[in-house]
Amino acid sequence: MDSLESNGAVGSCSDPPDPLIKPRTEPLPPAVLARIERNRQRALLLRQARLARAAPSAGDGATTAKVMKTIDSGAGFFIEEEEEDSERRTLKVVHKPAPVMEPDYLMCEECSRPFMDSYLSNSFDLSVCDQCRDNEVKHRLISRTEAKQLFLLKDCDLDLREPPLRFVLKKNPHNPRWGDMKLYLKTQVVKRSLEVWGSEEALEEARESREESREVQKQKRFNKKVKELRRAVRSSMYRKDTSAHQHDYGPEELVDEEEDQYRKVCKTCGHQLTYEKM
Repeated sequence: MDSLESNGAVGSCSDPPDPLIKPRTEPLPPAVLARIERNRQRALLLRQARLARAAPSAGDGATTAKVMKTIDSGAGFFIEEEEEDSERRTLKVVHKPAPVMEPDYLMCEECSRPFMDSYLSNSFDLSVCDQCRDNEVKHRLISRTEAKQLFLLKDCDLDLREPPLRFVLKKNPHNPRWGDMKLYLKTQVVKRSLEVWGSEEALEEARESREESREVQKQKRFNKKVKELRRAVRSSMYRKDTSAHQHDYGPEELVDEEEDQYRKVCKTCGHQLTYEKM
């Protein structure tokens, strides 16, 4: 029995390992390795931040113990040096330099040269440099009233139609106490008028029709003034006789002999005067 038990025990020790439990010889997948590396970097950053917070707190009045390090000089005496605590040791964080960003240059529509800033680009969103700016002809500024009269535009065409035209404010040269003038870029006003009227021919026809109606209204006003003037002249020449009328009666006529009634007639106005004699 003992030999059998010992043989069974020996047999049980020499049994092969379980086939379901296999030693891990395959490498970890890249996703797991990346997660492990991220966790390690996060732990290092947390430790560095904790050390950085602990370093200035020691200078705010807190008491910290200094660790002294004894060094044998070999000449019969010892040298004591302060050993910085690992927790108080500050780490220098090296930041990467910021990337160099090239400035956003604008291209001039006239000379095709890059530029960064100009009066027309800031005020009217027009890509033209200051060297190519023409204040007399091409980039001339006109007032709001002139834009409405010359190009037959309304307030809604300037302010509400998308995109609204940009303008600059300037003191009124006729009277500084009046409101500021709104100055628009003429080229942008011309472009907006073509959007409203469709073409230059339609704009010209509208101008002619308005000019004709303006001439008709002007002639009517002139005729009305002439008529009023003639009426004033006639009224000034007319003289009304406001003196009292004196009747000039003719000969006496008998109207009724029994009643003894007589009558007189005025030679000028024909007034009849009837009376009785006693």
